[in-house]
Amino acid sequence: MQFTAAQISVLLNGKIEGNADAMVSSFGKIEEAQLGQLTFFANPKYEDYLYTTNASIAIVNEGYELRQPVKPTLIRVQDAYSAFAQLLGKYQEMATQQLKGIQQPCFISSSAKLADDVYIGAFCYIGDNVKIESGTKIFPNSFIGDNVSIGRDCIIHPGVKIYHDCELNNQVIIHAGTVIGSDGFGFAPQADGSFKKVPQIGNVVIEDHVEIGANTTIDRATMGSTCIKAGAKLDNLIQIAHNVEVGNSTVIAAQAGVSGSTKIGNNVMIGGQAGLVGHIQIADGAKINAQSGVSKSIKDPYGAVTGSPAGDYTSALRSQAVFRNLPQLEKRIQELESIVKQLMAERLEQVTSSK
Repeated sequence: MQFTAAQISVLLNGKIEGNADAMVSSFGKIEEAQLGQLTFFANPKYEDYLYTTNASIAIVNEGYELRQPVKPTLIRVQDAYSAFAQLLGKYQEMATQQLKGIQQPCFISSSAKLADDVYIGAFCYIGDNVKIESGTKIFPNSFIGDNVSIGRDCIIHPGVKIYHDCELNNQVIIHAGTVIGSDGFGFAPQADGSFKKVPQIGNVVIEDHVEIGANTTIDRATMGSTCIKAGAKLDNLIQIAHNVEVGNSTVIAAQAGVSGSTKIGNNVMIGGQAGLVGHIQIADGAKINAQSGVSKSIKDPYGAVTGSPAGDYTSALRSQAVFRNLPQLEKRIQELESIVKQLMAERLEQVTSSK
């Protein structure tokens, strides 16, 4: 597929500087791009590469001022990074549009209802009473359990497992190896020291425009639903426990874990390897630093915490600064103690001599 700068500028509502007929057929990083490729410049750290890149077209912010001439045709847009992401999305969409139909071998229950234009890859299992709507693509080796419903234009990558009764709305993307709807970790202690399993009879509901990374696990609710709300983005290798709610447009980085029945608000940002205990609430807009251990609710909207146990971000940074200086502070205290002892000895000598 080939596109001219003029065609791309129309799609992005951008302004062209240079040859409007410049043509590209692929994408490249600004430091490596070659003739016939499109790149973008948004991060100031890569500014020097804009003047050395061999790319045919570069997307830049509309307010950026050139320091010297450049080789590529420029397309100026309001937000170069977002515009480039938009282009990549269109390119991916075009590449997958041709995928339709059902590959063999597959098992598809006779009671399943599939839209005419869905794609089902080889070795998939589609259970009883499954509903899959228009434009959805399910890649090979995926399992879709009984009574699952999947909305429009979803992408289920290879090896995804979606247990029975779970619901996916529209334009959901789930990456390879992820498990949706596995049993929540519920066990009742018994008098003899053993544990009796508590049946997990709820489900998982994933709303519109959610993306879930590879090898993430989202447990079904004990009762009711574990819910991932619209626009949320989950990274790889995340554990979401039973009855958790993840709010609209919340992002969670890799290896984070959220314990049961915790409610996470909208637009929350959770760093990698953070851990949240169960039955707490995280206010809208909160920021949880990487590797933080959150043991109690965050009640202040747009507050930030760090550390384990997690505390106020600014206070924690001050504490860390003091901790780093402890050896120096210890030395200063020892010096002060020595001075005090010397002064006390001198004072004692003066008192004694005056008698």
